[in-house]
Amino acid sequence: MKKFPAKMRISRTRAVMAGLGGVFVLALAGAELLPTEHSNAAAPPKGPNAVDVDTAVATAADTPVYLAGLGAVQALNTVTVTSRVDGALDRVFFTEGQVVKPGDLLAQIDPRTYQAAYDQAVATKAKDAALLANAKVDLERYAKLAPQNLASKQTVDTQKALVAQYEAQLKVDQAAIDNAKTQLDYTRITSPIQGRTGIRQVDPGNNLHATGTTGIVVVTQLQPISVIFTLPEEDRLAVAQAMHAGPLQVNAVSRDGKTDLATGTVMLVDNQIDQTTGTIKLKASFPNTDEHLWPGEFVNVKVLKQTRQNALTIPTAAIQRGPKGLYAYVVKPDSTVEIRPVKTAEDTGGVTVVTDGLKAGERVTISNAYRLQDGAKVSFGGGEKAADASPAGSAKP
Repeated sequence: MKKFPAKMRISRTRAVMAGLGGVFVLALAGAELLPTEHSNAAAPPKGPNAVDVDTAVATAADTPVYLAGLGAVQALNTVTVTSRVDGALDRVFFTEGQVVKPGDLLAQIDPRTYQAAYDQAVATKAKDAALLANAKVDLERYAKLAPQNLASKQTVDTQKALVAQYEAQLKVDQAAIDNAKTQLDYTRITSPIQGRTGIRQVDPGNNLHATGTTGIVVVTQLQPISVIFTLPEEDRLAVAQAMHAGPLQVNAVSRDGKTDLATGTVMLVDNQIDQTTGTIKLKASFPNTDEHLWPGEFVNVKVLKQTRQNALTIPTAAIQRGPKGLYAYVVKPDSTVEIRPVKTAEDTGGVTVVTDGLKAGERVTISNAYRLQDGAKVSFGGGEKAADASPAGSAKP
């Protein structure tokens, strides 16, 4: 085995140590350059790095304030059309889904039995009328003979009673005619209200009974139409005050809150509060000429509580909550933001009324708030918009 001098072995050892030291230094340098596992990638940028944000302009405008509720559409009138006499359903004259008016013929019960009863009642009255006429002639004759003692007083009195009997009988006969006529008329089944027919429940040929519960069809009045809805009991006083000032406007909105279906008026507030739910019922009426509302449909309801004159509004997304209360990031002319404490009132469908802290025309950020801090630089790739002063959503004071 070849042996190296001690001096040479020491030199090689120093070289190896120097190499390892260089590797260690490079590793430390790399550790400074690479982010650690716990570094905050979303930390607010410093210096020239800018956060891309969307902004909105604080806008002063007349802003409606709504009370929000949930309701169900209810027909103003719903009638189950049934037969008022017994008999076979002869004919049906309506089409399912047809719009009908009061008096429109819907169905016909076989009228022959009732026609015969009516004819018989008329004939009976005619017979009794003839008997009455004859009795009156006899009475007149007896009355002329009585002064000559050719007819007794008893005969005259008896004849008078007979005339009165026939006169009363004629009234009975007329009542029988009226009843028979009514029964005959009932064989023609007509619509009692204006509305839309539903699905036919009985086919021609079936026997119907006046005491039966099965209807031929249901007619539902759609114009106007009602909505029964609830509001928290705390809103009752505000509603009452608004109704005293004049007709209280109410809007029916689709369940997703995106479409205004109809505009109507609050008709009444229920006379008691539901203690179980802490709500009170209200009833509103809608003309529904376009039939956007349908019985049984659930809708969101917005009651116009008041209109704030020249109110300052910003999108609700601009409002942030911190340890010291509400604030917004206001964009300054140098494209940096400052934290501005604000005071707010109603939040109406994504738009908030600001009562203090902002001025009309100032810009606020509505996105990426988690990346911002006081003095942060921002850019405006998302564009700018103004707060909508006439939102379609609901509100709560």
